Parts: sequence; C-alpha cells; structure tokens
Amino acid sequence: MTARALIVSAPRSGAGKTTVTLGLLAALRRRGTTVRAAKAGPDYIDPAFHAAATGAPSPNLDSWAMPPALLDALLGQTAGDAATLVIEGAMGLFDGVAGEAGRSGAAADLAARFGIPVLLVVDVTGQSQSAAAVVAGFAGFDPAVRLAGVILNRVGSERHRGLVADAIARLRVPVLGAIPRDETLALPERHLGLVQAGEHGDLAQRLARLADVVERHCDLDAICAAAEIPTRHARACPGHPRLETETKTWMAGTSPAMTNRMALPPPGQRVALASDAAFSFMYAHLLAGWRRAGAEIIPFSPLADEPPPERCDACWLPGGYPELHAGALAGAHKFRDGLARFAASRPVHGECGGYMVLGEFLEDASGLRHPMTALLGHATSFAQRRLHLGYRAARLLAASPIGAAGACVRGHEFHHASLLTPGDDAPLAEIADAQGRAVAETGSRRGHVTGTFFHVIAGE
Repeated sequence: MTARALIVSAPRSGAGKTTVTLGLLAALRRRGTTVRAAKAGPDYIDPAFHAAATGAPSPNLDSWAMPPALLDALLGQTAGDAATLVIEGAMGLFDGVAGEAGRSGAAADLAARFGIPVLLVVDVTGQSQSAAAVVAGFAGFDPAVRLAGVILNRVGSERHRGLVADAIARLRVPVLGAIPRDETLALPERHLGLVQAGEHGDLAQRLARLADVVERHCDLDAICAAAEIPTRHARACPGHPRLETETKTWMAGTSPAMTNRMALPPPGQRVALASDAAFSFMYAHLLAGWRRAGAEIIPFSPLADEPPPERCDACWLPGGYPELHAGALAGAHKFRDGLARFAASRPVHGECGGYMVLGEFLEDASGLRHPMTALLGHATSFAQRRLHLGYRAARLLAASPIGAAGACVRGHEFHHASLLTPGDDAPLAEIADAQGRAVAETGSRRGHVTGTFFHVIAGE
C-alpha cells in the first residue's frame, strides 16, 4: 500500500505535464520502484503512454463523472502495493466546471479529497520573476490543495533559471527541477491530442530519453520525499465540508461488486470489442469492471476486415479515428456484413467514432463520402469540422448496452465531426451538459443498435 502520491499539474494546458509525468514515471521505474499512474479527467490518449511507462494500466479519475465512492475505489485499486502513485492532471490545476464543490472535474478536487500533494509544472517561456507570482497564486488559491513543489519547464539558460528560482524561493515553495527548452522533447500531436502511444515505433527510446532528462534536471529524491502523504489529513475551507480520513481508507477502496455497479455493468457475458487504430478509445476502468463481473472481452479488428465473433452476445464499437481510416472501413465488407448479421439478434453500441461508423456514410477531411454500415440513419462529416467538447449527463429513453431505460449515466463528448444528416431513428437519451442545459445531439437507436457521440464514464 503506497504512502507516496503526487498530482502533476500546471497553470494551463501545454505547459509540459505529460512530458514531466512520463519522465518521472520512467525514471522511477528505472530505479526499480513499483510505480503506478492515473489520469485526472476524461482522456484516452495519455493513459496509454502511462501504461507504456509503468507496465500497468492507467485509469481515469474524474470527480465530475464518477461518484465519490467510485473515485475512492479506483484510487485504491490503482495504488495497490505500488511504492508511488503519479496522477497527471488535465488542463490547469483548478480548471473544471461550475457546480457542486469537489465535483468540478478539476485535478484540484482529487488533491483536496485525498490529501495528495501537487507538483506544479510551470512553463517559464517569456517570463522570469513573474513566474513567482503565478506560483504564489496557485499556492494560496485553495487551502485544501497543498503545493509540494515546482518544476520549471522550457528554461532558456542558467541565468534564466536563477532569476525564476530565486524569486520563487521567497515563497518557501521548493523548486524541484528545471528542464531546459528543447522542442524535440515534445510528442507529436493531431486533432484529438497526442499521436497515440501504439503508433510510436520508438516509444521505448522516447521514454528512456525523458527519464534521462528528469534524472539530469530534477531532484528525484526530493520529489519522492515531497510525495509523502500524511497518515491523516484534514481540510476545512470555504466551499468544502470538513473531511478527515485515513490514507488506508482510500487505499482499501470498496468491493469489486460495488465498483462495477457504480461504473457500468458489462453489456454481455462475451463482449466483442472493436480494437485497432480506428477504434482505441476505451476506458481502462470499464474493461476492468466488466472482467471483474465475469465478462469475457474478445477483441476484433474492423480495419483487418474482421466481423464481430459469432460466439459473443454484445458488440461495442469504441471511439477512435475512423475519419482517418474511412476508405479502409468502407472496403471492409466482411466486417460490415458480419456486423449487420450480429445486429439482427444482439445489441451493438457505438461511441463517438463507433457511432460515426454505424451511420450511412462518413465524409473525410477532403470531402469524399465513404459508405459506412448504415445500421443507423445519420451521416457524419470530418470535412465540416466543429469542436464538440464537454461533460454530458444522459437519461436513457430505452434499454441499451450503457444502461436500462430510465437510467442516468455521465460521460463526456470530444470530437470535431459534425452531423450532416440526423436520420430519423428514435433518440437514445435526453442529454444535458454539466450545467444542465439540453444538448441537441441525443444519440440514436434502431432495433438492437444504439449509438451516441458521448463516451460514457459511469452511472450516477
């Protein structure tokens, strides 16, 4: 059971959280430390890099989408017997949605709830002493969030480092590292974030280099010491009820059965899961929960023109990048015919990219239209792009693989595709954003086939 944990966060997106997190994970593992990772908020891509760096799955911890008891359980299960747990934040430390205290989706919620110290990554490009004002603001913004130290990123020179570090020293916040400016450290990106971990043939070498950088430019011993969690922690501040808890309480978690109920029950006893470069966005906690509930997950590849295995009793098409593989999917006749046969008698559900493939056609970035499975009546376009991003709360209007009729689930939507035609299928759910405002996109259902643009994370 770990007594060390850190949240790696930053004032904003793009400051270098992922670079520092991966370097820290790889450096600790190189030392022989049993290290585990998790991702704050909804994200599919970063956890795959974490898994490559640690050799273990990296789940998401989302304070808005997950009930508090599920957060407790997942954190305990992830930490297990690891010596150190590293949680990578999303966006800025306090960035979340307005609403109930402690359930904003911000990484700060996790820091406050579990007493986990924060390692703040500050991109000091274009500033020197002013960086201390930024650190001062973050250190004092919420008394429930403890800043353990700072990593300076993209430092221009030794003189630059000294100016920044000397100014921060007056705050009594330790500077635990200073990483030089080096654009070659950045991982390549595309429209939904980083290019996926599985697409890097040199990922092991990249991780080794990041470990080298952390070992050379950060005080790893001091970072580990800063990650110590008190046996008991208490918090009391405006907007937060007082909470006192023992570390071992959140490490113990709850029973597997309770975790499964709070997350999402398996859609079948044998689940055919589309899994390849076009279909890769699947939450680790859902798959783990399905397996704990006794379900067998059987992967298949639509890009390899494989149909869902006949021995399965449900099929799940996750999100991913079908817009980058629309031509190959249009030509995958065995997959398309097999999915139609499967859907005639058994449930099929598609999320985001999977939902796009269930429609009539998909228009790629060049405007070329590729026929999809036509199991639902809508059509989508990647040529007419518009960012759709945000949390979603859904009340299901009919039974589906994501819940019973009337059930409420939470998730998120993140894509650039647009509906060209909505089709005339029945809506799957009444959907609202985090502020309770109705969202026009309701998903679709026809026979045994259902789909939505939003990704489900947990039940309410």
